This record gives sequence, C-alpha cells and structure tokens, in this order.
Amino acid sequence: MIKIFIALCLAFSALPATASDLVREKRLADEIVDMIVEGEPVWLEAGQHEFLAIYTPTAQRHPRGAAIILHGRGMHPDWADVVSPLRTALPASGWHTLSLQMPVLAKEAKYNDYVPLFPEAGPRIAAAIRYLRDTGVTHIVLIAHSCGAHMAMHWIARHGDRDINAYIGIGMGATDYQQPMKEAFPLAGMHVPVLDIYGSAEFPQVLKMAPERLDAMRTAGNPQSRQVVVKGADHYFHEHNAELVIAVSEWLNQLKF
Repeated sequence: MIKIFIALCLAFSALPATASDLVREKRLADEIVDMIVEGEPVWLEAGQHEFLAIYTPTAQRHPRGAAIILHGRGMHPDWADVVSPLRTALPASGWHTLSLQMPVLAKEAKYNDYVPLFPEAGPRIAAAIRYLRDTGVTHIVLIAHSCGAHMAMHWIARHGDRDINAYIGIGMGATDYQQPMKEAFPLAGMHVPVLDIYGSAEFPQVLKMAPERLDAMRTAGNPQSRQVVVKGADHYFHEHNAELVIAVSEWLNQLKF
C-alpha cells in the first residue's frame, strides 16, 4: 500500500504545477470553427495535443511570406480585436497568416496564473513554423499581442530568433495590478527586426516600459526595428484596428530580408 502511495505521489509530482484548460480550449474551438468566413481551420500538433489554427493565404502571385499570430489572454485565433483584423487584412499585402489557439485558463485567471503556461506556447509556435515551412514559406514573421507577447518572448529567450525573420509585439508588458513581470523580454539580444507597437491609451505597465523596450531594441542594433504609438488606442485597439493594420502592413512591406 505504501509503495502504491509513493508511486502516485511521484506520478503527480511529475505533472506541471499548472496546466492549460483543454476543456475550455476545445469549447472555444467548437464555438468559432464553423463561423470562420475568411481562411480555413487547420489542426496542428504540439506534443500529444492537437490545437486549432486558422490559415488565411494571400491571393498574390508572389507572396512576401507568412505571419504567425498569437492572441492575448483567454482569447482565440479569430478574436474580433487585433487578431481577426490582422489575420484577414495582411493577405492583401502579400502575407499568408496563421493564427494560433494559445493555451488558456479559466476566464478569471490573471497574469501570475498564466506564467507557468508560457512553456506550453513553444511547441505550438514550433508546429506553426513547421507547417509554414512545409508549404514552402521562406520568410516568417511572429506577431504577438498581450499575453501572447509574453509567451513569444519566453520562447525567443530560450530558443532564439533564428527560425523567424521578424517579430511584432503588440501591447507588450501587460500584467495585472500588483503583479510585476516575472520574465524580462530578450529584446536586447534579438537579431531580427522588431516592431514594438502600442496605443497611447494603453495599460500603465505597457506605457511605463516603453522607454526600456526602446533602449533594448537600440542595443540589439537592427536598423529596421521601430517603436510605433497608435494615438488614442487602448490595449485592445477598440475602434482603432484599422490604424493597427495600416501600421503593421506598412512596416512589414518595407522590410528587407
């Protein structure tokens, strides 16, 4: 009996302290998959888990590349603000888009609750890169909003940026009240061009960190990196999605790979 108890303790101790809510993730997928108008659902594998992504190809004869899009906390790959506008508009500029379902928790979960989930994002990003490479894509841009930016930065800090050609962080640094960031962004050590874009009506932490992020980008030294402020926009770019799309498209279209 004691041996069984010890074996059970060891088994449970091997599990992650916090695991994503796969039931809620499936519910989100079920809710949106039949509602997709532009693009098509694809199912990718991260380890033993199959997750939803939405692939929207460009109709242009000579595509510039593809953008992987990571949504914010508790959202889904066709979220009305930021995510859907980018994934459906960028193909007009010659970019395929692949919007990923990221790990989620219960609706009331805060930043500190999500930190243990950051490692779960890496296999999903890697699966998206493999999918795009298999379709012949050469240039890949990683676009991440809010908590998705924390997840992207966690992956880059451990993996490097060698598998992407550019990075766009939207509303980077958002946390919750009295919950400081647990992991510094690796911007100073990145080699690829970076676009740091946020609204002038952002969360205080995002605004407070803006000079620090800019200094880190300057330390990295890529001449194509930029920091852009969208006047009047909040963290979710309510009523300012058009300006976000324009700013992102203009920056992408001037990139030299």
